[in-house]
Amino acid sequence: MQRETWHVEREIEHAVGGSAPLLAGPWTGEVGYEVLYWVPFLRWLSAAYRLPASRVIAVSRGGVGSWYSGIAGTYVDALDLMAPGTFAARARSLAADERTAKQLALSELDRDIVSGVTRQIGADVRVIHPSLMYRLFRAFWSGHASMSFLERHTRFTRVTPPSTADLSTLPREYVCVKFYSARSLPSDPSMRATLRSLVAALATRTPVVLLDAHIRMDEHEDFTFEDVPNTMSARGLMTPATNLAVQTQIMAGARAFVGTCGSVAWLAPMLGVDTLAMLADAGFLHAHLHVARRAFCRMTGAGTFSPCDIGAVARLGLMVGL
Repeated sequence: MQRETWHVEREIEHAVGGSAPLLAGPWTGEVGYEVLYWVPFLRWLSAAYRLPASRVIAVSRGGVGSWYSGIAGTYVDALDLMAPGTFAARARSLAADERTAKQLALSELDRDIVSGVTRQIGADVRVIHPSLMYRLFRAFWSGHASMSFLERHTRFTRVTPPSTADLSTLPREYVCVKFYSARSLPSDPSMRATLRSLVAALATRTPVVLLDAHIRMDEHEDFTFEDVPNTMSARGLMTPATNLAVQTQIMAGARAFVGTCGSVAWLAPMLGVDTLAMLADAGFLHAHLHVARRAFCRMTGAGTFSPCDIGAVARLGLMVGL
């Protein structure tokens, strides 16, 4: 572990040396790892190496420039460099070939995005690639490094939401809901029925805004809940290039967030929104849950983060009251 940490830190020192623009990314992988690890890692890196934001170009997708506020003075969206359908198809193909969505090395997709950025800004860049973070934190995820090791290499702060969409059609007060299929919350008829019942029960108490984007950028598929009274879908407010920005903006205005544990459920507390994160199997999330609980308890202005076993809710017939 110490040897790999030394190598990663030397590579970072080489990348940040000099005065060339620094490209942080491109991030093309899972939202959850970007929110819970990559952005906090970059905040640590920026502070540790005293990098001015004016030198850093953050590259991601879905309009998430606000996530990188204070880190990068410039944000470039990959979906402005290639068609969303092309990006999604290439990202899925890469994940299938590599058997993981994690960016463990610089891929051809990454290289094409970096080339697009250099053409856009008219200058060469040095790349701080997500593989550096994955290599650094691999020992933590495998249980060979402590939580204090991770905390020494991350900084968690509030996220400022963007003002991307006109949200005047939303209720004045609402709870935000986003359920999607994952290993921790599988997609089957029984689960879909349970989640529909939960959303319906919640909607008897408060208006519900559903973040079912219908835009597939990874292996996760959003659950939809058609015709549930007192709910509305936000999908009409989103485009592929703005879908994550709009979801961030809507979550920031919610009374609470309820959804699958992972992905944007890690983001909601960073927006100051109380979060109920539902899961059926915590086996895939133990390390991430530990990180989230500690980070949000310590972070100034964070919303509460409450993981919940959907099986217990179903067995006991509990309803959600917020």
